[in-house]
Amino acid sequence: MVNFRLLWSIVKRCHVEKILLLFIACFFFGALIIMGSEPKIHNYGDALWYTFAACTSIGFGDFAAITATGRIVTVFLTLYEIFLVAMLSAVVVSHYMEVIHRREKHTATVFMDKLEHLTELDKEELYEIQERAKQIKI
Repeated sequence: MVNFRLLWSIVKRCHVEKILLLFIACFFFGALIIMGSEPKIHNYGDALWYTFAACTSIGFGDFAAITATGRIVTVFLTLYEIFLVAMLSAVVVSHYMEVIHRREKHTATVFMDKLEHLTELDKEELYEIQERAKQIKI
């Protein structure tokens, strides 16, 4: 549950929640259109199952869009889902890269602060700086 909250806060911070909520609305509305336009889909549950199978690119084969309307809705939902997955992946990766960059910047700042105050450090802190300096590759 914590990971979901973190993901949702990242999504909100990047203003992608509107795109996600619009996709959910399109998903349910698309299922309604599919139910009304496809002759082999008789109830809303089957229409939701069809849109889920289409959006996840699984395509179980239980139902197939026969009408032009059904095919257009299927293509739209599938493309929207691909766009959404790509956007969410980019947002999460960008967030974690920012976190890593902040940590590196903080670490470099602390390291530089210690270098500026070498005379005030004890032997253990000097040894730590020496080891960190050996790890830095130019």
